[in-house]
Amino acid sequence: MSDDPLPPSSPTPAPGRPTVRTAAVIPAAGRGVRLGPGAPKALRALGGTPMLVHAVRAMADSRAVSLVVVVAPPHGAGEVKSLLDAHALPERTDVLVVPGGDSRQESVKLGLDALPEGYDIVLVHDAARPLVPVDTVDAVVEAVRDGAAAVVPVLPLADTVKQVEPAAAPGEPEPVVATPDRSRLRAVQTPQGFDRATLVRAHETVTDDVTDDAGMVEQLGLTVVTVPGHEEAFKVTRPLDLVLAEAVLARRRLNDGF
Repeated sequence: MSDDPLPPSSPTPAPGRPTVRTAAVIPAAGRGVRLGPGAPKALRALGGTPMLVHAVRAMADSRAVSLVVVVAPPHGAGEVKSLLDAHALPERTDVLVVPGGDSRQESVKLGLDALPEGYDIVLVHDAARPLVPVDTVDAVVEAVRDGAAAVVPVLPLADTVKQVEPAAAPGEPEPVVATPDRSRLRAVQTPQGFDRATLVRAHETVTDDVTDDAGMVEQLGLTVVTVPGHEEAFKVTRPLDLVLAEAVLARRRLNDGF
């Protein structure tokens, strides 16, 4: 694992298309309290392997991704580097571990700051989405290569959504104020893909607390486009999600023989 990676060669581009290198930033500095006490969420085991390792492999499985920057807890970079060193990762992909900040937004910014020159596309991926298929990763990269400033994988909503007036106190009934048309709503996943300069400008400009990086690009007045997401790219947030992730991983191992 390289501490100071140089941009390796990317796959040969299509005729007439310049070489574009892609890096992925994985913020993994959060504790994930909703999964309960224990190790930080990204270090929880899934099929005997930490979720973070699965997430790094998911990015590295794409031949477009030649560098993965893992943003570790502020005082845990050494531990995370040792953990990744102990697991087999694709040799064609460099992995760099840097310490993160107190918020996800700050951690992504620190990951961006650590990127060497020569990477034009940046993916930002949740460590808690360990099972995203490579086809989804490739679709995001391709959309940025085709000229989009920001790309998000999405799924249609299966449930009706209600907009409510927040309760005055936790546990009290919340009055419904509207029922949005779910045909125009989408659930957003990761990795989200960006033109590097656009994402850097967003992090230098937007100071509001946001839930995803695409929202920061929206605040710049730029268009964010979508590509189809995948049902296996769900976020492991609660104990039941971990049970589902174990089932998906077991099915993959049975089908793929690994």
